[in-house]
Amino acid sequence: MVTREQTQARMDIISAGMMKHTPEQSYTVADRLEARAAQAGDSPFLIWNEQVLSYGEVNAQANRYAHFALAQGVKPGDVVALLMENRPEFLFIWFALAKIGCVSALINPQASGDALRHALATTASQRLFIGTECLGRLEQTPEIPGRLPTYAVTDGEPREIPAGCIELGAQLSTQPGSNPDRSLRDGIIGQSTLCLIFTSGTTGLPKAAKVTHARWLGTGEAWCDFLGLGPTDAFYCVLPLYHVAALMSLLANALASGGRVILKRRFSASQFWQDVRRHDITVAQYSGEMCRYLFNQPPHPDDKNHSLRVMTGSGLSPAIWQAFQDRFGVTQMIEGYGGTELNVGMMNIDNRIGSCGRIPFKERSNARLVKYDRDQDCHVRSPDGTLIECGPNEVGEMLGMILNLPGISGGRFDGYTDPAATEKKILRNVFQPGDAWMSTGDLFRRDEDDYYYFVDRVGDTFRWKSENVSTTEVANALSDWPGVETVTVYGVSVPGQEGRAGMATLVMQPGQRFDPVACHQLAAKALPSYAIPLFIRVKADADITATFKLRKVDLQKSGYAPVAGDELYVADAAAGRYVALSEESLSRLGIPPSPPI
Repeated sequence: MVTREQTQARMDIISAGMMKHTPEQSYTVADRLEARAAQAGDSPFLIWNEQVLSYGEVNAQANRYAHFALAQGVKPGDVVALLMENRPEFLFIWFALAKIGCVSALINPQASGDALRHALATTASQRLFIGTECLGRLEQTPEIPGRLPTYAVTDGEPREIPAGCIELGAQLSTQPGSNPDRSLRDGIIGQSTLCLIFTSGTTGLPKAAKVTHARWLGTGEAWCDFLGLGPTDAFYCVLPLYHVAALMSLLANALASGGRVILKRRFSASQFWQDVRRHDITVAQYSGEMCRYLFNQPPHPDDKNHSLRVMTGSGLSPAIWQAFQDRFGVTQMIEGYGGTELNVGMMNIDNRIGSCGRIPFKERSNARLVKYDRDQDCHVRSPDGTLIECGPNEVGEMLGMILNLPGISGGRFDGYTDPAATEKKILRNVFQPGDAWMSTGDLFRRDEDDYYYFVDRVGDTFRWKSENVSTTEVANALSDWPGVETVTVYGVSVPGQEGRAGMATLVMQPGQRFDPVACHQLAAKALPSYAIPLFIRVKADADITATFKLRKVDLQKSGYAPVAGDELYVADAAAGRYVALSEESLSRLGIPPSPPI
């Protein structure tokens, strides 16, 4: 058992690292890169396929993009959008914009049509750098190149450049590799916005959250100090750079340590361990179901023969946690809780299976867990109107006290580009008049030792047969079934019934088939009767975000209506199994057909 004092002592190392960077400082992310290039210019920084780029080379390439942007009339303070898949040019442009005092708006490479219009509008982007691999995203929005200057950055493949786009080639090679004038960053401080990163958008339209220079730099310092990272460490980047997990939680660590980044276009379960061994990778990230994908790969005699010592991330299923560590020998699996815009976070630095982290002494944290009535979808209040903290094993919403203390970046809520969306996340007069707290929208419980466990998102918990059903609880139960690749659980409307019935969408591992009897038996054994999914949809592929989080919004819209290529089943409790969903089986079970999509 790890004592509270031991946990707090380790957390203090992280806090001290974060506090090395303040809201008022003039030192920026661009200064960090330029300092590394000056001090260790020949040291490897970025490895892409077989290409090895040093700190000096990355800095010089970023400078060329910076000088090009200046020649195009880009000015400090401008917001410039970046739409590109993982590749070195993404980082060149991102660093370049920071060098000249601009804010980069990082767009999901899958965004197109109204989603792309929304992303550009909500960030007030004035220009767009787009990778030629993403030019197809402009087909539904041909007006964009005519509305704002658009620069197409080639990926080496021959592609047709749309009218109105400026292709970057010879123009870039003629630009100088020297650092742009430092005065372009005058007025940029730690609290200044470095970039805009969109929330994952698993439900509804994503919001653009602000990431500051101090927060980015402090994250790198904190992890380096806590994990003892240095120039010999190698960081494996397979998550998308437009997301905070890769761009901040990994890249900031590498730049703070002086280590090298092995950059991949995307995650590959079959290539993961080969890359780790070939590049002597020591630190990697995971997100969502990545670890399950790795665990579902066929066992190999070299499973423990590697240099990887730390994996950090979120979404590691308790069902495979210990088995994953036993099989692959990764001693440090640091599951955490946080978010692009959140002002509160936790890290499980004690390896407590299933936990997102510990708050050993609450007076040293800005996090509080308050009672939440899932039946009424509101907070529980005391007679004086204030909120009530949860006791052990009570489920409540995580709140973060909003702090604006001089010299300290922690606890600040930088919000979104939309002031109304920012205000909507703030709760006022929570415990006393005048206080302000950020509503995370996440439900947790804590145990007697103050380890916290994620339960669900507010709104993901649904009501069925007068009982609350946690989608996370059901998904964890079904994930124990051998042969399952991914599980997505949600509630769907049934005509004439109150609440929502449980539905699970499954993706099976290659070569595995859905067993309607075994699935029902597992659910009946692990779950109360009201939580057993009424419907099962089996799909060939999972509907997930680029960070391997399961996307529910489109599945919920489909309900239990047929979709080409999917298998549909309905629970027959009397028979103790799932049966194929059809008009006959629904009629026999007294269930109306699904409303049309």
